[in-house]
Amino acid sequence: MGTSKPTLDETHNPWQVLSTEVKYNNPWIRVREDQVINPGGGRGIYGVVTMKNKGLGIVPVDAEGNTWLVGQYRYTLSEYSWEIPMGGGPVEQDILESAQRELREETGLLARRWTNIARLHTSNSVTDEEGFVFLAEDLEQGEVEPEETEDLRLWKLPLAEAVRMVMDNRITDAISVAGLLKAEKVLADRVKEQLPG
Repeated sequence: MGTSKPTLDETHNPWQVLSTEVKYNNPWIRVREDQVINPGGGRGIYGVVTMKNKGLGIVPVDAEGNTWLVGQYRYTLSEYSWEIPMGGGPVEQDILESAQRELREETGLLARRWTNIARLHTSNSVTDEEGFVFLAEDLEQGEVEPEETEDLRLWKLPLAEAVRMVMDNRITDAISVAGLLKAEKVLADRVKEQLPG
């Protein structure tokens, strides 16, 4: 037996903001603290991290079904992380242009075919960050151009192996997890559509 979606006004905001104060600001993030009345009627605070860039991830896939992962030590986690090529794009800039730049900088790859496969919020209880993932195909290898703060390792491997790494919790970055799973599904659906009926 199926369940139906509850009837509700999805535009109604049950939170009341009494005041807001910026507690921290730098070129990448802003942290504010709001004094609020919560949906249950109680007073409290809510901290919000506002990102000054869009989060962008790219799943490059070549004609043989390979993809590329980028490995780096993540300062915030104090551990090494394998991820899809990703970075930030200024909010006012076209997300495709930013994604193309990130792919070129981190992998040296240029792609002639781009598909926006995901829009997501990375941790919506604390940040308003909006992320997008692109599937990049019809690839050509160019020169890698990493940023000064990046010490990156590149790994070319089958997309299916990268998906296994997601399922085995060897890839834990949220944009990478979502991007790899969605890319696998988009490509599988494309194959099904081409099969004779």
